[in-house]
Amino acid sequence: MAGGQLTAAAFLVAELRRARVRQGWSQEELARAVNYSPSMVSAVELGQQPPTSKYLDLFDKALDTGGIFGRMLTDLVALDKAQVWQRGWRTIVGQASKLRWFEPIYVPGLLQTEAYARAVFESGDLLAAEEVTSRLTDRIESQNVLYGDRPPQIIAILDEGVLRRLVGSRKIMADQATHLARVATEHPKVTVHVVSRSGEEYPALGGGFVVATLRDGGELGCLGGQVKTHELQEAAALDRLHAVWEATLGLALPPQDSIRLIREVAESWA
Repeated sequence: MAGGQLTAAAFLVAELRRARVRQGWSQEELARAVNYSPSMVSAVELGQQPPTSKYLDLFDKALDTGGIFGRMLTDLVALDKAQVWQRGWRTIVGQASKLRWFEPIYVPGLLQTEAYARAVFESGDLLAAEEVTSRLTDRIESQNVLYGDRPPQIIAILDEGVLRRLVGSRKIMADQATHLARVATEHPKVTVHVVSRSGEEYPALGGGFVVATLRDGGELGCLGGQVKTHELQEAAALDRLHAVWEATLGLALPPQDSIRLIREVAESWA
């Protein structure tokens, strides 16, 4: 929706789902027909991932629609002036030149060890084993962006509680803290700050967030959630995140002091 009007892209996404349902197919059956993963089909139908022309071509062929969805993409969606769908976290990371990331609960996903990430996903036994594996694979694959041709600059601020809260086991925490200190020391595009627990309450404790500066010059705010990431483009919302970021950065330890603290925490877990 944009200005109360249904965008062409939102209409396209809705019609894709209706066409699948009329065919009597589940998302898994459609995924097999178009040779994409069920998670991709789901992301498209939720508006989290834009359908590519290739995806729509395969969709049109599988459902024998005469190419209507491909034409909708090229002839209608291109006319939309508003952002027509959420980009999705992986897309944002891939398009970002800088990520300013605050976390009060967990180590940022791009900086997690595999064991730590698994422990996060297995917490409370709320996810099926297959879902844990799927999310873990996605998490680890997303970290490849750090070592690609155009890695984004990452400035991360962590509350000290992130380092002190047991996730999985003491060994997992020791390894995670050691890994975090190593990446912050060795990776030229990664800077880590820690807000000491000796400090007072500060505005960012209201929740984790990321401010992403994109290569096209745009900017996007991302708020973490239990179900999915919420993306923000409104100027007022971005101004608020900027203000919270600057206030929090002013309270955080400098990088070298932060790395020293992280290493001390690693030793305490060992």
